[in-house]
Amino acid sequence: MELLPLTFATGWASGLNAYATVLLLGLLGRFAHTGGIPEGFQRTDVLIVMAVLTLVEFVADKIPYVDSLWDTISTVVRPVAGAVIGALIGGAHGDLTTIALAAVGGVTALLSHLTKAGVRLAVNTSPEPVTNIGVSLGENVAVAGVVSLAATYPIPAAIVAGVILVIGFVVLWFAFSRIKKGWRALRRWMARDIAPGTA
Repeated sequence: MELLPLTFATGWASGLNAYATVLLLGLLGRFAHTGGIPEGFQRTDVLIVMAVLTLVEFVADKIPYVDSLWDTISTVVRPVAGAVIGALIGGAHGDLTTIALAAVGGVTALLSHLTKAGVRLAVNTSPEPVTNIGVSLGENVAVAGVVSLAATYPIPAAIVAGVILVIGFVVLWFAFSRIKKGWRALRRWMARDIAPGTA
């Protein structure tokens, strides 16, 4: 029964930062000897690659508009990572349990990712970068906290992730106009700085 809340919690974390989620799980499994962590995450090569990608995302996520561009690219990566993590937690045997956990991980990661991307578009309408950096650091702390908690106490971690996800939906509802404004600003930024020939 603990596989489902573990998958939900790690799926939510993957929606915010898939690389950090895999890195933290791998580190917990390898050095804290936490049970239930897929052995593939604990390999040295996987840990190195995930550490590098986590660092890249950590920097990119602090820069206004670059963070939203990174979120756009990650729209495929994060849900797939959530699904893969769920499948591996389920044993990746191709049975109904594996398929169900992969679906839970993928869908949860997608919802979490869309919430994150929407909130960040709204935050990017702020003229100063401090808010953006603060929100990003908050997400980093939340991912680290939820994944660490999920490794030993998956049910409380799933509850925390669920509450944060609902709060995110509420924020999106009230910030919808700012999200649209942020999307228009992102498109202008891309046209001006990424593809100046189209401006």
